Amino acid sequence: MEHETREERGFSVIALRGDVDFHSSRDAREILLKLVKSSRDILVDMSEVEYIDSSGIACLVEAFQESKSAGTKFGLVSVHGTARRVLELARLEKIFPIYESTSEAE
Repeated sequence: MEHETREERGFSVIALRGDVDFHSSRDAREILLKLVKSSRDILVDMSEVEYIDSSGIACLVEAFQESKSAGTKFGLVSVHGTARRVLELARLEKIFPIYESTSEAE
């Protein structure tokens, strides 16, 4: 997994690329929690995530919960393919704010 962070429309946008799985979820978790602790509103751009497993989902859930506790916003952007199906199977599309693009985020 690779990542890139940028600022857009008042959000810290972290673009993840590749697989978010057992081998990379620790890095994803560290990056996301660091952003949450900086009191930033966060969007996770998943347009280039090819695969996500339960450990990747767990790091997103943890960052979402921490963000909620901190009073900041947390959402997912451009979730498609396998990643979208995994979120839907876990019914997490009803929990996470999911946007088609960063311009839709509130």
